[in-house]
Amino acid sequence: MPRNKSLGLDLTEGSVVRQMVLYALPMMLATALQQVYSLVDTIVVGQMLGSAGLSSVAVASQLIGFMTFLCIGFSGGAQIIISQYTGAKRFDELRSIIGNTFLVHAISALFFTLIGIVFCRPLLNLLNAPPEAFEGAVDYLIISSIGLIFVYGYNCICAILRGMGDSSRPLVFIVISSIINIVLDILFVGPLKMGAAGAALATIISQAVAFAVAIAYLYQRREAFHFDFKLKSFLPVKDVLGKICRQGLPQAIQMAAINVSIMFIHANVNSFGVAASAAFSVGSKIEHIPSIATQGFSNAVAAMVGQNFAAGKFDRIRKTTNVALVVSVVVLSIAAAVYLLFPETMFRLFTQDESVIALAATVLACMTIAYPANAMMNSYRGVVLGVGNAGLNLVLGIFDGVVLRVGLAYLLGTVLEMGLPGFIIGYSAAAYGMGVPCMIYYLSGAWKRRKSLVGKG
Repeated sequence: MPRNKSLGLDLTEGSVVRQMVLYALPMMLATALQQVYSLVDTIVVGQMLGSAGLSSVAVASQLIGFMTFLCIGFSGGAQIIISQYTGAKRFDELRSIIGNTFLVHAISALFFTLIGIVFCRPLLNLLNAPPEAFEGAVDYLIISSIGLIFVYGYNCICAILRGMGDSSRPLVFIVISSIINIVLDILFVGPLKMGAAGAALATIISQAVAFAVAIAYLYQRREAFHFDFKLKSFLPVKDVLGKICRQGLPQAIQMAAINVSIMFIHANVNSFGVAASAAFSVGSKIEHIPSIATQGFSNAVAAMVGQNFAAGKFDRIRKTTNVALVVSVVVLSIAAAVYLLFPETMFRLFTQDESVIALAATVLACMTIAYPANAMMNSYRGVVLGVGNAGLNLVLGIFDGVVLRVGLAYLLGTVLEMGLPGFIIGYSAAAYGMGVPCMIYYLSGAWKRRKSLVGKG
């Protein structure tokens, strides 16, 4: 398999399908492990702490998710820049890009750590955290906020590696993190009876270990990594910071907009009581299970498009997109069938609370409405990101996250008085605001006229 001069695969050469599978498979396994320890976390909390515990973790996780997705936005922007420089074989210019990527992530992590600690109670009040779950949510939010530096650092390193074509090494880091997280989760929440705080502590310890291992690996391979870890390499460079912000900030804003809208949905769902809050939390976990397969291919699209766009290989971009679309349609169709036929069975994996299980069919039926749109996003949005069209991604993200998600949820849930199902349908149907325009953009061929990020200031 062709390899570039850095750590990963050269995605501009060889069989498209084989390259995509080799790149996507470690990411699929990584996503699977992330889903497993997320599911174990939910199962342990649900079985040992009940609906109040589930609600505590769910509400606080929305705020942590908001802070984390901003990090993922910057990571995604950096990954696209690095993938295009890698595709153009401009390895000598990666040092300043990598150093400034670390700098942006470190500053952002410290900022949100302070926000999470200082404003934890007002933020949870904004989300209408149920009284039974409030103190547990406070503990979870504060502890998780302290660990944000590890989350940001880990995502930063993974973005750099994946941009270079290395998707296998992040899998190793996630294996380590997942094993530690599952063991500590059971220990802290179970025998040590630390409640929601124990679940949060297990997560940040596991992430800290993964980050430490990742840094050690990169330092040992710093020559291939094109980064020397010297202090001067972390100093801000105006042109490089401009590139990272132009690509990363729109993705971060888009992620923030979507997460604000999800918090709006959660706040309204929470108003229906602790059972509804727990059911929405469980349903969200179940709904994301198919991403074990689809997310790996979706991320592969962005990385492969980035390298091949810089190399001018448009045929490989089209083949890459088609493979991801087929995989997404097949996987999501199977998942939807299982969820619609056996909703209560799925819910019983997480809780024995009959008031929560009674909502299973409604919640999953409403959530699977988004699956056709998700199939479009898993393939076509990768083209938008890979060619560096951050502006379009931002506009569509705000349209999806604010205009549609909030607007539809309010219309269906409040104006039309559909209640809980209305809010969840609005939450799900908004995905078409991203999926359909991305499909149109790809089919129009407008992406071919974009200029590469390589060489631009």
